[in-house]
Order: sequence, then structure tokens, then C-alpha cells
Amino acid sequence: MERYPPIAEHGLVGDLQTAALVSGSGVVDWFAAPRFDGPSIFAALLDHDRGGAFRFAPDDTPGTRCKQLYYPDTAVLVTRFMSPDGVGEIYDCMAPDRTGTPTARHVLVRSARAVRGTVRFGLECRPRFDYGRAAHTCALRDGTAAFRAPGTTAYLQTTFPLRTDGTDAEGAVTLRTGQLAAAVLTVDAPDAPAPPPLSVAAVEDRFWEVVDFWQRWLHTSRYRGRWPGVVHRSAITLKLLTYAPTGAPVAAATMGLPEQIGGERNWDYRYTWVRDASLSVRALLDLGFAEEAAQFTGWLGERLRAGLDAGREPLQIMYRVDGDPHLPEETLPHFEGYRGSAPVRVGNDAAGQLQLDIYGEALFALSEGREIAMRAGYHGWRNIARTLDWLADSWDRPDEGIWETRGGRKDFTFSRLMCWVAFDRGLRLAAAYGRPADTVRWTAARDTILEQVMQRAWNDREQALVQYYGGAVLDAALLLVPRVGFLAPRTESWLSTLDAVERTLVSDSLVHRYDPAASPDGLRGSEGTFSLCTFLYVDALARAGRLRPARYAFEKMQTYANHAGLFAEEIGPGGEQLGNFPQAFTHLSLIMAAATLDDALDRQRDPLAPPAF
Repeated sequence: MERYPPIAEHGLVGDLQTAALVSGSGVVDWFAAPRFDGPSIFAALLDHDRGGAFRFAPDDTPGTRCKQLYYPDTAVLVTRFMSPDGVGEIYDCMAPDRTGTPTARHVLVRSARAVRGTVRFGLECRPRFDYGRAAHTCALRDGTAAFRAPGTTAYLQTTFPLRTDGTDAEGAVTLRTGQLAAAVLTVDAPDAPAPPPLSVAAVEDRFWEVVDFWQRWLHTSRYRGRWPGVVHRSAITLKLLTYAPTGAPVAAATMGLPEQIGGERNWDYRYTWVRDASLSVRALLDLGFAEEAAQFTGWLGERLRAGLDAGREPLQIMYRVDGDPHLPEETLPHFEGYRGSAPVRVGNDAAGQLQLDIYGEALFALSEGREIAMRAGYHGWRNIARTLDWLADSWDRPDEGIWETRGGRKDFTFSRLMCWVAFDRGLRLAAAYGRPADTVRWTAARDTILEQVMQRAWNDREQALVQYYGGAVLDAALLLVPRVGFLAPRTESWLSTLDAVERTLVSDSLVHRYDPAASPDGLRGSEGTFSLCTFLYVDALARAGRLRPARYAFEKMQTYANHAGLFAEEIGPGGEQLGNFPQAFTHLSLIMAAATLDDALDRQRDPLAPPAF
């Protein structure tokens, strides 16, 4: 087992309530339960010695090569091991939640098979509960290893003999061509009984049930563009990162993975950001997944209602997947961090920041389709109207901005831009559905924001809109300007802003969020290019009619995906993936960019065709 495999050398499996990472060498080195934001059971990715891991793979043999892929159109991960003696495969999957009910029970199925020759598979299951802080026991009875820790029980069942090694479990099995074996880990509540006896036939049935679920779900996609493989992989990834009981997506499956190796930018991303999740609505609707989009907007509407009724800011920037607003941040000093990247943080204090842009993203989501707007109903509309009435008195304030900087509040341009979006979309909804609204007040606020931004955020030297009023720093978040309609995509002021972004933030088509050296963000170190921003750049290029560089940038970006088509948050100086993995924001922006680029290329062939966006 490599001590710290590259972040990108993993695949993701999940059951729509939690998820696990499996390395290219067959090691589960990240798994939390009972939810995405629950305490870890395996976290070797954050501390090789103390984090815990679950290895099920062929014995190390000189000359062995490992390959990983997804079973077609599914979230079933296949890890292949090719050695001089034979070829073996491990199939990893979790049965998706179909009930919409939170559960403590989560089942990770790992099946092994020899497809050529003879392969000896070894198993080591070394759980470390509660981020390695909770002691546990291990008892072997009737071939089942029971791991018990405060608050959690995990049962390991295999179709071959197990033995204990202190508080861990081990085993091995030799398979010949066509033979199968399985290991199933069931995580459950402390008093949960052991699962029924395991059989290879039952594991095979579970495998095909999972395959059928994903292939049937993906079959409902209406995407017919040029990049079905990468778009559908991104759709499956977004689905994997969505908590089925509420419809709330998490930003990423992991916590603590660094934006710079050895640096301190190591955040916990296992929560629902209003910004990220709201933008996912457009991506889901583009693909035809209206039910998923509507479920999230229902969750979002409930957050608005709760905030308004409590008499506080209507929204905060992130929540737990069940809507809980409390995300206290702490460090795990006993974890060394991925390749020494410390501190490892759990929780996220950025939840308490003021980021006014979230109101624009929320209204953007709630206005993105008739099925979304109509489902909100009258009471949902009243919460929207109350929010905009509040925002009319509250938008003109410094805040921390979209990138969650910890360097103090400023008059961030993107925050004002998205407040404009909030009023603009609210006015559109009121007109389209005949809803009661203080349209005079909302219109005045919308128009004031536009005038203010164009006067105070415009930098004559750069000939561009800049990150904050009176500054000279560019901000890639502003690449959303043409998508939300603040400026037309081919006006002189927007094209000169796009040119300035290219001069200062783009490196070989990869895009930095901003320049921390020019705009200190209160944190040490640097970061890679932000993959979300690269796809926003593609989107902006396509809307500006710059189709050749847009398509080339989109195609080049695919070379930075990992072997399974997954993206982390950032791309490092040497092309390596950095940050939490996989990141939903990156995958939703890929879908958005693909849809925009497809449409622009189609209209280039047929100039009379109406735009699809």
C-alpha cells in the first residue's frame, strides 16, 4: 500500500447518503458514516498510520499493473490487477438509497474475481473510528468479524476464512479463472444485529441491482451533445454526492485534502454550499433531471423559511445535508495530514461568514424552470418575496466574498453582481406567474446595483470589472457575468474584461480564482488553478463567440481528469489534482460548459437557430 497515493488515483462509490474512496491499488482509504459529514471509519488518506484502511487486492507481485474504471454508465468501480501469473478484478459498489429515509446502515460490497490465471487476494480491514479517536474491539464469530466502537458497529463478512489481528481482521483467498470471492462491510447502529450469512450468489445479485439502478437512472438523461461520456460521468458524480433524504448535494466527498501540498488550506467540504448546489440546478435541468433539481430547491426554500422565521440573515453560506446550520470547526492534531498537509480540519467556520452572493444563486436556482417555480407554490413565493424585501435594505454591505477569504470584508463585485441577479430573477418570477411583489422597490435596487457596479468596479487601467471596488485585482468568479445576463456576452466592456482575465489569471487555458499575492486572503501559501473557473472560462468564451479557443480549452481540460473521469478542486503546477475529491462544483460547471459549447457550435452550423440558453 502506497503511503499516500495521488489524490486523483481514486474512484468514488456511494449509496446516496455517504461515499467511499478506493485507491487504484484496491484500498478504501476514506469512508465516513452514517452520512457524508459523519466521522470517518477509514481515513488513511489523511493519516496513513492512524486513519484506518480496508485493503482487498492481490498480493504484491513484481510487474503487477493496476487499472481502474467504472462499469459502463454506473457508479460501480472496477479495479484491475494484471500480473505475470494472472489478472484479477475487484468490484466495489454500494446499493443506492431508494427510500429517502436516513439510515445508520451502510453496506460496502467488495467482490473479487480471477479473469485469467491464478490470483491470490489478500484482505486487511483496519477501521479507526471517529477520525481515529475512538477505541474499538474486534470479535470473530461464525466467520463474521464484529468491530464495535462507541456509537457504531461494523460487521465484516467474507466468503473465505478470516482471522483477527488484535482489533483488526485479515484473510486471503486464491482464485482461479472464473472463480469469485466477496467481502462485505456493513456499518450500522451500535445495537444492530449481524447481517444474514453471506453468499457469492447474494453478492452477485446485489451487484446487478446496483448496475441496473444506475443505468436506468442515466437512461433518462436527455443530453445528446458531443461529450456524452464526460457529461454523464459528471452527472453520476453529482448524483453520488447528493444526500437522497433531502436532495442536498455536498461540495465534495472528503475533508482535509490540501490545495497546496504541505500547506494550511485544508478544508472540510462535506457540506451543502448554497452557491454550489444552486448552480447545480441548471446543470441538472440541462440533462433532464428535473426531480433532483426540484428536490433541492424544496430544501433551499425550507432554509429560507427557517432563516426568515428566526429573524436572522435568511441564508447562511452552507449547511449540513439535513439543514443543520451548526458546523463548528476543529482541528485533528493527531492526524499528520495528506503528505504532511496540516492542520486537518473537521467542520467549517466559513459557515458564519457573510457572503451576499448566495441570494443571487438561490434566486437563480428557484427561477430556472417552470417545474421549479410552480412547485414552490404561494407560500414558497412569500418566502422569496420576504427575502427580497430584506435584501433591498441589506445588499449594500462589505462581505467576505465568494472565495471565503479570511482577510477581512470588502465591497466584492461578485457579491453585488449576484444581488443584482436576485432582484432580476425575482422580478421575472413575479411577472411570469402574477405574484404579489414590491416591484418598484426591487426594480430600484436592481438598477442601483448595476449603476454602482459599472461605476465603482470598473478599472480604467485594466479595462475590466475587478474583484472589489477601487481595486485592480481580477476575479474569475466574474466569468459568470454573461451567463446571468448582467452584461451581454459580446459587448465591449465584457470582452475587455474577458481579455483582462486571460492576461492575468489564465495559464495554458487553466484559470486561477484570483492572485493571492495581489489580494491577500489571510492565509499562507498558494494554490493551484481552480477547475470550476476553467469551465466558467470555457462557457464565457463560447458565449463571446470565441469557439475555437473555447472548444480547445474544454478538450484540454479533459486531459486533467483522472482515469475514471473525476476532478478534484484544483490543478497543481505539474498537472496534479489538488483539494477535496471529487468536487461537485467542478463537475456541475463541466456540464454547464458542455451545454453552452454544444449550443454555440450547433448555432454556428445553423445561424438562424435560436439559442438554447
